[in-house]
Amino acid sequence: MRRLERSAQFFGIALDRDATAEVLRDVQSAVDLRCRLTLAANGEVGLTTAPLAPASRRWNVSLAKQRVRSDDPWLRHKTTKRGLYDQVRASLPLGVDELLFLNERDEVCEGTITNLFVTLQNGQRVTPPLTSGLLPGVLRQCLLDQGELVEQVVTKQDLRQARGISLGNSLRGEIPSELHF
Repeated sequence: MRRLERSAQFFGIALDRDATAEVLRDVQSAVDLRCRLTLAANGEVGLTTAPLAPASRRWNVSLAKQRVRSDDPWLRHKTTKRGLYDQVRASLPLGVDELLFLNERDEVCEGTITNLFVTLQNGQRVTPPLTSGLLPGVLRQCLLDQGELVEQVVTKQDLRQARGISLGNSLRGEIPSELHF
């Protein structure tokens, strides 16, 4: 809710917290669902659901050819304006579960549907800062708040030398990953 509230404020959209909570309370299912909550420009809240496919145990990850701009304000808000991300996700190479974007400074940013978490050689766990150009994911923020991660610019060299790499989002949790250049 905090992320939705921040984005609503940024875009100047009125958000009725009670109506939003009521929409979410009505969701019931015997299977795991992916729920997408949307807020229209007129303040109307919508919800769509779909079954959640189980994630594989370890994801194979590579780098996207397309770049993002670190100064793009749309990257910092979860919106339906995701053309590049959807296009890249739809064209994942065979055997690749996720592609990571770089920005114009060669900093690693995020995946098409995930944030990046890197365990450095010294054991410190880092995630790219928002200034690199990425979505402030819910799971990412939880891990930062719990002191499990710190923000740090991540480079391709950091990925090559990492002790471990994982990806994650609030839907799938943290996913161990292996990078293939």
